[in-house]
Amino acid sequence: MLRRVVVVTAVHGPSAEFLPQAHASLCAQELPPGWEWHWVIQEDGRGDTVRPHVPRDPRVTFRQGRSGGPGVARTLALAHTEGAYAKILDADDQLTPGALARDLAVLEGHPSVGWTTSRVLDLLPDGSTAAFPGDPDDGPIEPGALVGPWRANDHLAPVHPATLCVRRDLLLALGGWMALPASEDTGLLLALNAVSRGWFSARVGLLYRKWDGQATGQAAHADPAERAARMAVVEARARALGSFGWTYPPVTAPG
Repeated sequence: MLRRVVVVTAVHGPSAEFLPQAHASLCAQELPPGWEWHWVIQEDGRGDTVRPHVPRDPRVTFRQGRSGGPGVARTLALAHTEGAYAKILDADDQLTPGALARDLAVLEGHPSVGWTTSRVLDLLPDGSTAAFPGDPDDGPIEPGALVGPWRANDHLAPVHPATLCVRRDLLLALGGWMALPASEDTGLLLALNAVSRGWFSARVGLLYRKWDGQATGQAAHADPAERAARMAVVEARARALGSFGWTYPPVTAPG
């Protein structure tokens, strides 16, 4: 019987035109024997502009729902998923060849690891790419290791939340993505790191598109008051989770 990794994508009208390129990057993935991917595309809202761009592929499920932002859309998408792992892919981004196989190799080979991330390159409008400085070493990310550097670096995490591949039961236990208008994926990343061990792959796993219409490039995203509030609740959640002593995998009490 085939095992499945679910790829979860939130989309709205402006980013829908990039779905075929995201689909092409999925089709280029070579998974280990016995594995398949299933792509769940959840529109943030109900309109007529996204559906024409959804690839016709039996491995693709398209859903619509009430608008609430990308975190809400991704969390709603989990209702239509089955499989041990959930891979995040934003509508305007592209996976690099081998990304899914590397995620699976870590999660299947290391039961103590709850999530993976990877190196990212910015994909610029002219088709060129640009790297980020200061990537961590390839290997495990210990619980609680991210919140301090994130806070010290103006709330920029050492690893990119758009590259997450997560054990689905752990993702559900944390409630999916945070109920925020932005930074919901950073909130999830720090919550995951508060309770579980992660992994960073130093090989490029994602091309992160830079374009005029992306949500993180809009003025509202940088509003100082809202940004401060987002970061405060993201940090408070992570620190609260860390203080409770909850861990993944759960510790089994002696019989």
